[in-house]
Amino acid sequence: MKERVYNFSPGPATLPLEVLQQASKDIVNYDDTGIGLVELSHRSKEFIAIADNTEALLRKHLEIPENYKVLFLQGGASTQFYMVPMNFLGDGKCGAYLNTGTWSKKAIKEADQIGNIEVVFSSESDTFNRVPKQGEYEVPTHADYLYFVSNNTIFGTQFKTMPVTEKPLFCDMSSDILSRKFNVSDFGLIFAGAQKNLGPAGVTIVIIKDSLLSEIPEGLPSMINYNTHVDKGSMFNTPPCFAIYLVGEVLKWLERTGGVDAIEKLNRQKAALLYEMIDRTSYYRGHAIADSRSDMNVTFNLPTAELESKFIAEAAEVGLNGLKGHRSIGGCRASIYNAFPQQGVVELVDFMAKFESNNPA
Repeated sequence: MKERVYNFSPGPATLPLEVLQQASKDIVNYDDTGIGLVELSHRSKEFIAIADNTEALLRKHLEIPENYKVLFLQGGASTQFYMVPMNFLGDGKCGAYLNTGTWSKKAIKEADQIGNIEVVFSSESDTFNRVPKQGEYEVPTHADYLYFVSNNTIFGTQFKTMPVTEKPLFCDMSSDILSRKFNVSDFGLIFAGAQKNLGPAGVTIVIIKDSLLSEIPEGLPSMINYNTHVDKGSMFNTPPCFAIYLVGEVLKWLERTGGVDAIEKLNRQKAALLYEMIDRTSYYRGHAIADSRSDMNVTFNLPTAELESKFIAEAAEVGLNGLKGHRSIGGCRASIYNAFPQQGVVELVDFMAKFESNNPA
């Protein structure tokens, strides 16, 4: 087998090697049942145990209070862009939105087709190079929730502190959930596609406060109603069994590494190494302003587009893969989620120094 490379892809992203190795065994014969993992019935006692344990570990690592439900849904985070407003933008209701990147913009587009919304902040005119400071926007008194994206993969920005408002906070945490500590009780609803820090594509985690469930209107299609999935324990239809299993294995790995406290410290160290390299010279230019920089997605440019192409190609030749920036912004992007090893960042920084020396602007 070819030696594994450092995968800087923004998602699906790198997973812990030991998790992949365990999954490769279980997919053929799970726990000596004689049945492959992807063949297990979602009604079997084996899979029910997997799902229960996965939820228990998620609750433990995120310190989720008892008055919150945890759901494992399908359709990716993008389905939540319309599922949220269909459940919470009924007649007379209003959602406030912070527009800080591509994914919030997509959510705004979906919500605007369903109900009344107000965009109370946007950094689009600055090419989404920052997130707002507290006090830079005002949540209308008639708004029923404030929606935001905690980390923006494409532009490399992140809320260092969460917004504070009396309104329920609704948050897309797809790209930084479990990367740092936060207080779940400050939120009404959190959702996250798994394919950054939690597992593979195919399952979306939704965490929702009990008191909000009574506000969901009658008459919604069953699959779009959060109450449907709460009532059936995420098994109204066949769930994404393999993806849920892998989330559980990643959560076990996280526990072995010391939990969220330990991974947050490591994430900060990895990001600091890269930003120190970027700030050391004018050759590399970070896209995000300093106080909005993401610890998950480090975005930067070189002096010319030609040098960027050469940088990406030569990096791939030495096992540093997936550094091409998103097509909407170009440049380079290093995604360094929880499972990305620190040694990979060290080698990228070393490569950056050599590339600059060998390719003057």
